[in-house]
Amino acid sequence: MPIPRTGYREVAADLQARIESGEYPPGTKIPSYSQLAQIYSVGVTTVQRAILVLQERGLVVGVQGRGVYVAERPSHT
Repeated sequence: MPIPRTGYREVAADLQARIESGEYPPGTKIPSYSQLAQIYSVGVTTVQRAILVLQERGLVVGVQGRGVYVAERPSHT
C-alpha cells in the first residue's frame, strides 16, 4: 500500500497556485476545511496547517464564524 504523499505543504502550494492564477480572486471565500479535506483526500488538521501557511504569507484571511477569504491585494499607487 503506497504512503500518501499529500501533506499540508502540497495543499498550501496548490491553493496558492489557484489563488495566483485567479481561480480564487481577492475577496472570494475558499471552500470550508471539510470541503478542502475531501478535495485533497487529507484530514482537516492537514487543511488547517495549510491555511495557516497561507495566512502567514498574507494570501488568505480568516473571519471568525464566516470562513477563510482570499486577501485583497494592496494597490500600488
